[in-house]
Amino acid sequence: MVNLEWFRTFKVIYEAGTLSAAAQALFISQPGASLHLSSLESFAGHRLFDRDTRKMVATERGTMLYNFIIDHMNKLEEAEQIFHRKSKAEKPTVNIGMSIEIFQHMLEAHISDLPFNLVTKFGDHSQMLQELNNGTLDLILTPQKGTQHNIEYKPFTNERIVLVCGNQTDTTKFEELLLKDDRPALKDWLSSQIWYTTASDMEQLKRFWSASFDTLPSFRPKCVVPSFGSILRCLSNNKGFAVVPDFLCNREIAAKSVKLAWAGSPALESTLYFGKRKTTAYPEEIKYLEEILVRNCSPLT
Repeated sequence: MVNLEWFRTFKVIYEAGTLSAAAQALFISQPGASLHLSSLESFAGHRLFDRDTRKMVATERGTMLYNFIIDHMNKLEEAEQIFHRKSKAEKPTVNIGMSIEIFQHMLEAHISDLPFNLVTKFGDHSQMLQELNNGTLDLILTPQKGTQHNIEYKPFTNERIVLVCGNQTDTTKFEELLLKDDRPALKDWLSSQIWYTTASDMEQLKRFWSASFDTLPSFRPKCVVPSFGSILRCLSNNKGFAVVPDFLCNREIAAKSVKLAWAGSPALESTLYFGKRKTTAYPEEIKYLEEILVRNCSPLT
């Protein structure tokens, strides 16, 4: 099937007179312009230019083709310019991917003040990375780095997974066992408590339990809720345990509606990264978002 870009390249070569001038005008490489022309000549079955050391001279077939397409090409270019002016007049739209907790905690309050349009998508990290790579997303926040060469990562905060409980939870026995560092007894005692986890998966709980007790949890949480925010609201001034990223629960701990039961030993930490394509249409808008997120998170340690 013929590619309309071949006709655009042909038109510019005809008017500019050389491949190099046409390539410069089209912001493509000279080999790319040459490939467009040779592809069009192969499709047409005729040479369209006689190659000279200084100038590309149109053949009779080339002149006929130019005269046939010029009005149509001009109309297409006029439509392109009209659309281009419209897009410049409108606010740019930036697409970002992150967890719903990070959005609610760090960005939600600032949405109305953004000088551009924003579309936010929530999903798993592998899906967001794929959509960043194919251009669907412009910026992602992720604890995982991919291997794509066109994507760069910048660390912006550390995330520590901690054990919290509602402030009505009796932790006397837990604290005694923790002081003795009796891990088997700690594991058994915690397994008998009321646990909260998110609806999506138990990944954070599994990681914390594995790091602390070298095994996976053998119990099923009693309460499965939509998000970490829901967990904290359920625990507030109540009973029960959950493992939560520390930056999400610092406010509740400071307000004493939940308690920090255990920071974990060894500590379970990961780095959160900004992920973006090395070449982006929205560098200023992405920088604006990054600055908001950095201001509203804990600094790197």
